[in-house]
Amino acid sequence: MSLSFELLGRDGTARRGRIATAHGTVETPAFMPVGTAGTVKAMLPQSVAETGAEIVLGNTFHLMLRPGAERVAALGGLHKFMNWPGPILTDSGGFQVMSLAGLRKVDADGVTFRSPVDGTEHRLTPARSLEIQRLLDADITMSFDECTTWPVEEPAAAASMRLSMKWAEIGRRAFAERPGYGLFGIVQGSTFPALREESARRLTDIGFDGYAVGGLAVGEGQETMFRMLDITLPFLPGDRPRYLMGVGRPADIVGAVKRGIDMFDCVMPTRAGRTAQGFTRRGEINLRNARHRDDPRPIDEQCACPACISHSRAYLHHLIRSEEMLGPMLLTWHNLHYYQDIMRGLRGAIEAGALGPWIAAFEAEQALGDVLPL
Repeated sequence: MSLSFELLGRDGTARRGRIATAHGTVETPAFMPVGTAGTVKAMLPQSVAETGAEIVLGNTFHLMLRPGAERVAALGGLHKFMNWPGPILTDSGGFQVMSLAGLRKVDADGVTFRSPVDGTEHRLTPARSLEIQRLLDADITMSFDECTTWPVEEPAAAASMRLSMKWAEIGRRAFAERPGYGLFGIVQGSTFPALREESARRLTDIGFDGYAVGGLAVGEGQETMFRMLDITLPFLPGDRPRYLMGVGRPADIVGAVKRGIDMFDCVMPTRAGRTAQGFTRRGEINLRNARHRDDPRPIDEQCACPACISHSRAYLHHLIRSEEMLGPMLLTWHNLHYYQDIMRGLRGAIEAGALGPWIAAFEAEQALGDVLPL
């Protein structure tokens, strides 16, 4: 194993850890802002760091199409290209390829697809996905997998999962070991407990630097997602980081940390910021609504981000209604800062052995938004 993971504490099944990579350390539980095309939308790299984020996510599919992995490599790698000196995890491209209905063809060895950008034909295999991620210089590389659709019948989910396991084995053999760089396998199996167990056992037998849980938060609902985590996590190695892909809302993250997840990514805080949505300790608000036009309060009175320190809801409402780009920028900054506040709180609570009271306080505060005006 080339990637170092140290467990620093536990509270029940929740874990407090530290991942050491070639480009720095990541304190876990951690939330990774999504920088799909080499940028976290509406944010400067230094602004992302100021929120407390230590690692960001890039995407193989988008970067291979534009500007091209070989070009990024020739320009010094993704860290230099996007001016992010810290760790980077790259998604394998599997999710994006599988979403190209009508533009792709899956076979036993990989996927052939047409670019949604210019219609050119491309081929992604487990080895090619890893090669692209190496050219990008990702600290954490993800195995190429077939993202199972949802809803799905069990036989189709089984066939999809087993294809992903075959690809995971091929990718493991193709991965070039380097100090500070690691490869994660991805558990699939949809919402079928036996398939989740089979996938987790197979990946553990292959052996990875970390393990992701994929194919959730795709419409199955929070209760089912948590049930799948309860089923899956006991079959994953306890000394390796665990990553829940594409999750999620604050309550999803808190519940998953309680169950033993260490890493998260989601477009939600940045996408919400670009569409006038703000996350607060008492729930979500829409700054486009007229009730904010005379409101002198910040988005969240307990938040220390630049949007909350320096600007009122009334001003943000004005920016959004006027279609000024500063509005989405400030809201995105706030949302990312709020997500990192949650991760800081979770890490501190686990260290103190006080996760239960922390979650109770978090849930009580969120519930206030249902009975008191935000």
